[in-house]
Amino acid sequence: MGEETATAVTPFELLGGEPAVHALVERFYDLMDLEPGYAELRAAHGNTLDSARQKLFWFLCGWLGGPDHYIERFGHPRLRARHLPFSIGVLERDQWVACMAQAMRETAVPEALRQRLEQSFFQTADWMRNRGV
Repeated sequence: MGEETATAVTPFELLGGEPAVHALVERFYDLMDLEPGYAELRAAHGNTLDSARQKLFWFLCGWLGGPDHYIERFGHPRLRARHLPFSIGVLERDQWVACMAQAMRETAVPEALRQRLEQSFFQTADWMRNRGV
């Protein structure tokens, strides 16, 4: 009868859906709390990470090709505008990317996907910079 069309598999699906995104976000913020090498990044997040954990989970679900939880709650992410109140330089960018890379390794994100995501995360984090250094 008809040919089956191949559907594109999203990074969200490759990662393992919401449970895997949740595990990644949890590990990311746990590392930020635990590792001295992420101290400046942690300091930029205030006293509690609860809101940041939830918002990053919602955002990443949609960004990775899954449900648009963040947009449903807050509208367009406007990432750069939402991050302008925070002082973000090279150090904060590099710590964010390193922390996420470590979280991806520790939550067993497949190597090829991890490499793709690291590049995308770096580009996005670099775009967030609002300080030269």
